[in-house]
Amino acid sequence: MKALRLVIAITFVAFSASAQPNNFGDFSKTFVSGYKSLNLPQLELSYVANLQHIGSAEQIQKQFDFFSATKRELSAYNPAQLTSAQKTDYQLIAYEAGLNLQRLALEQKWVQYHVKTIPDSGIIHVPDGKQWYAYMLNRWVNDKVNPDEIFQFGLAEVKRVQGHIETIREQTGLSEDAFYKHLNDPSFFVSDQPSIQQAFEHNKEVIYANLDKLFSISDIAPLKIEKGTNVALVQTPGYYNNNTFYYNLFDKPYNRRQFDWLFIHEAVPGHHYQNCIVAQTKVSDVQQLFFYIGFAEGWGAYAEELGKELGLYQTPYDELGKWEWDIVRSVRVPLDVGINYYGWTDAQALDFWKKNIRGQDDIAMREIQRVKRWPAQVVTYKYGALQILHWKQELQKKQGKDFNIKDFHDRVLNHGSLPLFMVKENVFKG
Repeated sequence: MKALRLVIAITFVAFSASAQPNNFGDFSKTFVSGYKSLNLPQLELSYVANLQHIGSAEQIQKQFDFFSATKRELSAYNPAQLTSAQKTDYQLIAYEAGLNLQRLALEQKWVQYHVKTIPDSGIIHVPDGKQWYAYMLNRWVNDKVNPDEIFQFGLAEVKRVQGHIETIREQTGLSEDAFYKHLNDPSFFVSDQPSIQQAFEHNKEVIYANLDKLFSISDIAPLKIEKGTNVALVQTPGYYNNNTFYYNLFDKPYNRRQFDWLFIHEAVPGHHYQNCIVAQTKVSDVQQLFFYIGFAEGWGAYAEELGKELGLYQTPYDELGKWEWDIVRSVRVPLDVGINYYGWTDAQALDFWKKNIRGQDDIAMREIQRVKRWPAQVVTYKYGALQILHWKQELQKKQGKDFNIKDFHDRVLNHGSLPLFMVKENVFKG
């Protein structure tokens, strides 16, 4: 304990020595060094894994003292007197200090419970489960939200997306029963890998040809398209990693309605494009410490809204693919809160699913189990996307004919990874 107190004392001295308005650069360097020395575990999808990573009481106290000192010393600086880059660091440090102190308050109680086996039946079944979920929600979404607000947000999104699906059904001229029956027609499914590869290559060509209509930067790293081989990701139609878009073709035919939205989300202008812009952006040592999934997944889901402008969604059924997946994402949101915060049973969750999604009962229990294992993660797609969409609508209304979509997208992307409230500030800056 003497050694631990000495480390803490050194940290206090280091912060105090730099706590002068003209020495914010020294303060941020001390923060980066101190933060790295904590060796904090990365956020895991699994809540069980996150709880298993909780350290000893001494380790928790060391972290608590560090972030408490950080928060205290930040008060010595006036953000209005800092440079733009320093203000970004100030906000990031303040945000991370607050979020980590929220986590540590829960961890200090956790170690006192002496939990031997963490139940995997849902986070609501662990000690302080509802408080843990509220924290996880803030950590994943990267904005100040609470479960009740997110539940209502999810219900509104379910209704909005159902409206889009109904509009497409009306465009087809089919009755409701005939429409959903037609969605299983063999013509929508393909098992031939070369045909699938060709379809995604075609989408790449079309989007790249139209990219400069919406984005000021089109010079991005080359993108490869390959068949996925990771069986751990078999349940998703595709994914992105290391400048490569992977489509999953295992034991089931590929749904043609996934060609357009999936490529947009995972590749361009979704994750691949976003990662390329981030790689071209100079960020501080403070910002390099953090990655914000709420912004990343929110951008990927928002990008799907741009399909028609990028030359895709040529038929109602092409566009329908986007809304078919979006209704799943939308239902997940209240499902996530219901299971992990309100304590819904599997039967209640399944009933909610069936009331709001037609024709996808085969994946219902899979999705219910997912939100149990990975609380709050599914909220990132919808919440982040709707923030970006609402910002665009607000600027369009405010600026009228002066609104520039390229400038808007620059403002969303040109700062690297940030919490959503900071992205919003960048969008609306003068």
